Amino acid sequence: MKIAVLGAGHVGPVIARLALTAGYEVGIAGSGDPARIEMITEFLAPGAVALTAADAVADADLVVLAIPWHRFPALEPAMFAGKVVIDSMNHWPPAEAPLGTSEDVARRLVGADVVKTLNHVAYQDMEPAGGRAVGIAGDSPVAVRAVAEFLERIGFDPVPVGSLAAGRLLEPGSPVFGVAARRQELENFIMEQS
Repeated sequence: MKIAVLGAGHVGPVIARLALTAGYEVGIAGSGDPARIEMITEFLAPGAVALTAADAVADADLVVLAIPWHRFPALEPAMFAGKVVIDSMNHWPPAEAPLGTSEDVARRLVGADVVKTLNHVAYQDMEPAGGRAVGIAGDSPVAVRAVAEFLERIGFDPVPVGSLAAGRLLEPGSPVFGVAARRQELENFIMEQS
């Protein structure tokens, strides 16, 4: 399985390193020319290949959106058709309700299967994953299963949250956002909200 990580800031390189360690092929893209991030990639995610977003996505089985939310509208929606897309983005500052970045992502990326996860864990706490519980929300059972397998392989413990709309429970302002919750704590919170 090939992974495309869009975003070469804080979160993207961490996810790329975890994926590389787990044996995945990883393409990483920042905004603009890949040459701009080649040195960053060599240092922060050795083994990942710096590419344009279009090239990284074209070859990928799984795409991770790890870019600032305000940059998302600049992406070309058509290149995501038929892809499983992890939305790890957040509104900054927290948006007024409804939150739901993933619902916006799914509306824009028609033909992609969007799954919300990894957004509620601080990048400093992602590595090592160490079996940390992470919420996972999506409307496609097949996509959710594929993402859960990816998360397990890179060291996380995926906890089903529900539909993509339920992914709002993982956004800024939620009691589990930025908290190193264990599986039981996350499951209890989800049950309380349903």
